[in-house]
Parts: sequence; C-alpha cells; structure tokens
Amino acid sequence: MSSTLYRVRESFPDAVSALARARAIMHDLAGWTAPPWPQVNDITTAEQYAYALDTFDTARFGADRECHVEPFLDEVRRRGVVTFDAEQLTSYSSGDVRLRPDLAGLWPLPEGVSLVLATTPPFGAPGSEPEDTCTEKELDRMVSVLGPLSLNVEWDCTWRDLPDTPGKGCGVLLCLNSVWVPQHVEPSPGEFGVWISLGPRVALTPEGQNWVRDCGLPLGEPEDGW
Repeated sequence: MSSTLYRVRESFPDAVSALARARAIMHDLAGWTAPPWPQVNDITTAEQYAYALDTFDTARFGADRECHVEPFLDEVRRRGVVTFDAEQLTSYSSGDVRLRPDLAGLWPLPEGVSLVLATTPPFGAPGSEPEDTCTEKELDRMVSVLGPLSLNVEWDCTWRDLPDTPGKGCGVLLCLNSVWVPQHVEPSPGEFGVWISLGPRVALTPEGQNWVRDCGLPLGEPEDGW
C-alpha cells in the first residue's frame, strides 16, 4: 500500500516561499524530521536548457543508442564537450557534458536523450547517488539557483499526536516548478506546492483521520502517494 498525500491548499509566488512554508509546517507539527532528500528533474523545456547552459558548467546525459540519436552523439563528440562513462551498455550511452552557450543549437534534444543536473553543484557532486540526502543549508543553495528548473524534495518525519510507527511513510513533499500527480511528480513550470504525507499504517485509521481534521492545515482531497 502507498502513503496518502494531502496538498496544502495555499498559493506560493516562488520557490523560496514554498520552502519556507514546508519548514514551518514541520516546525509546528512534526516530532522527528529526517534530512531533506532533493531530486532535481530532467531538463525538459527550452527555457530550462538555456538557463542550464548559461548558469552551470556540467550535466549528466544519457542516450539510447538508436539510429536517430547517433547524429547527436557524433556532434557532441566533434565539439569535444562530452566525457563518456568508462562502462557503457550496448543499448545506452551515458557520461558528462560540459555546458556552453554555443550548445544552444542542439535543442530540442532528440527523443531518447536526457540531461540532468543531479551531479552538478549545488544539486550534487560527481559520484552522487539518487538516494543521497542533503543539509538544509545545501537545500537553500539549490533553491537560490533553481530558476526554471524542476526540483522536488521529501522529508520523512513523525507527526506529533500520531502513533510513532517506524517506516510509516509520514512526511512532507515540496514540489518546485513541478506538481504531484498520482504516485509521481511531473514538471509544471511556475507551480510551487507543499503536500503532507501519512503512511498506509495510519492514513485510514481513526487516529489518522482525526489528525488530518485537527491539524489546522487547509488540506485538499487525499491522493495516492509513494
């Protein structure tokens, strides 16, 4: 069973205010809170691509080895901006690309090519893993340079006045330039939102329903979580 998410029905003008609201909710209602788990999403729009070229030095890329992708791989090789990983799959190429403004003409990227800043400071570092958490100060730096990029952040926590059940899936989800749809995040430029989560062990219990009713937050309808 998945957790249950409730969107906080409040509007946020920018990423900084949404982050501040998420932290305020945890300060007021959470008992124990884990470090934030940030996930910067793939670059999917021309605005994000142009911003990345102008702002950051490197990005990770992945590419299916399909006929229509080969001209793109040949071009980045020709320009000398790509370092392929030492180990390559027969059906997939991956590596690091140096970002420069003169790569603007490569947009739109071919279908099957992805570009992400997950190992680019401040979002990560070479060798970063998708499950890595960060400090709150590191998260502040990510948000300060977010621009049009899409980022979602999860905090595991315990909610005061609910049974402290290990692994119960309670927490807070922050979506920046993105939105939660059933069981995953989708990019949504200019949209900022906060969700609270109740795990499957407590979401449908009388205690869980009473907590949702009495927590003082303007919550939306329940949604399937992670």
